[in-house]
Amino acid sequence: MLRLVDQIQPVDLNAGEETRRYLDTLTKPPGSLGALEELAIQLSAITGELKPTVTPPAVLVFAADHGVAAEDVSAFPQEVTTQMVANFANGGAAINVFARQIGAQIEVVDVGVASSLTIPGVTQAKVRAGTANMVVEDAMRAEEALAALDVGAASVERAKKAGANCIIVGEMGIANTTASSAMLAVLLGVPVARVVGAGTGINSAQQAHKIAVIERAISARQANSEAPLEVLAKLGGLEIAAMTGAYIAAAAHRLPAIVDGFIATVAALTACRLCPAVRGYLIFGHRSQEPGHDIALKALDAKPLLDMGMRLGEGSGAALAYPLLQAATAMVAEMATFADAGVSDNAG
Repeated sequence: MLRLVDQIQPVDLNAGEETRRYLDTLTKPPGSLGALEELAIQLSAITGELKPTVTPPAVLVFAADHGVAAEDVSAFPQEVTTQMVANFANGGAAINVFARQIGAQIEVVDVGVASSLTIPGVTQAKVRAGTANMVVEDAMRAEEALAALDVGAASVERAKKAGANCIIVGEMGIANTTASSAMLAVLLGVPVARVVGAGTGINSAQQAHKIAVIERAISARQANSEAPLEVLAKLGGLEIAAMTGAYIAAAAHRLPAIVDGFIATVAALTACRLCPAVRGYLIFGHRSQEPGHDIALKALDAKPLLDMGMRLGEGSGAALAYPLLQAATAMVAEMATFADAGVSDNAG
């Protein structure tokens, strides 16, 4: 992982400015395509190319379990993680549907599911069989967090080798909004009650219980907010670590990475704390209904492309946002310039 961090360069702002100038020569009023133009400029800065391509995309879904599920913080039992991994492998989940729609290959990675999986089509990269209960002990050891980071990075490198030009990262893990909320509260120094939402669909009494569990865990673990790897190890999850590693690897390989919702954004924040240059390679797909998501987005100065009231995870919102990247690159590649079209660009 340290090798990849050392490879990361800031995005190429000069390439972005070249694209900005080129966009103003296209047959439209300057800036009239709004955020789509800013997206094209960012993609050029990421890739260093005037006319980048984002096809084909790769979807990477990391699955792991959480010991804190024993505290009854989720509307679903822990075995749903395993059941949903099988659903991913069989092509029946929302992310499978959306991936097919955008022509993306999916890799489903077991980085820490509690049960032993022998499901065809699932990459076996288990670091440990779920995290420990963070109320009682650290979720994982530092070396396990680093190993999970490496799992995420390896998945990106496989995707790049297979020809991917854009990375979409998703997750599955019962109780992972609990771990993400704990991490975010510590990383940003905000009250737990401000970042905790309904997650998988808990009611208000269950939500109050979830807040209390997270507060107990934070008090017990005493993670240093200035040490992101320590926060990740003490309070996080194996799939959150893998996502963090995936964002770092995407930046190292100059690949745009579309960030999904709340859990994905906490992983993105962690990646940016480990290496600030990662931020320029991240495109934020959608705004989740989880209250902590807005807080995490503001910390990253991020404006998501979509706001559809979603809170599913799996990478679903990021996959839905991907066609906007396609549109941005097509605009640059295919629109005529004023000169080519014989259209006057004199607004006066």
